[in-house]
Amino acid sequence: MSAAAPTLRHQVRRGDEEAVRRIVSGSGFFRPAEVEIAVELVAEALERAEASGYCFVVAEEGGTVVGYTCFGEIPGTEGSWDLYWIAVDSERRGQGLGRRLLAASEERIAAAGGRRVFIETSSLDLYRPTRQFYLRCGYRVEAELADFYRPGDGKVIFGRRL
Repeated sequence: MSAAAPTLRHQVRRGDEEAVRRIVSGSGFFRPAEVEIAVELVAEALERAEASGYCFVVAEEGGTVVGYTCFGEIPGTEGSWDLYWIAVDSERRGQGLGRRLLAASEERIAAAGGRRVFIETSSLDLYRPTRQFYLRCGYRVEAELADFYRPGDGKVIFGRRL
C-alpha cells in the first residue's frame, strides 16, 4: 500500500470509461454485458452531466483511477437512492477503500436530502464477500428475490437509513 491515501473526486472525466472497464472487468464478478452497462453510465454522465441522474465518487492514486461508486436518486421516491456500482481495483481490495468510497457516497446522498440507500447484489456464493461487506457497513437485507438474474442466481437487496 502506498503512503498517501487515494484522493476522491465527485465528477467523472474523459478517460474514466476505460478505467471503469478495467476495474469492473478485472474484478471477476461481472459478465461482459454488465461491464458495458458500467461504462455506459460513465458515458451518460459525461454527456448529460447532472441531467443524467448518475452521481459518482472516483478514487485516484497517482493519476490512476483505483475505485469508484455510481449512485442516483430513485425516480418517483422521496429521498430513496440506489447505489448502482461500487468497485475497487483488485490490487486495492481489503485496504478500506471500498468503505471510504461508500461513506463518501452516503455523505453526498445525505447532503442531497437522501434518507435511504438501497444496494442490490447476487445471491451466488461468489458474492458472499460483497454481501458481508454491506452488512459490516451497516446495511441489512431488505428482500431476496429467487432466480432473479437467472435460475439459481437471486437478487439480494440491502438497505440502510442515513
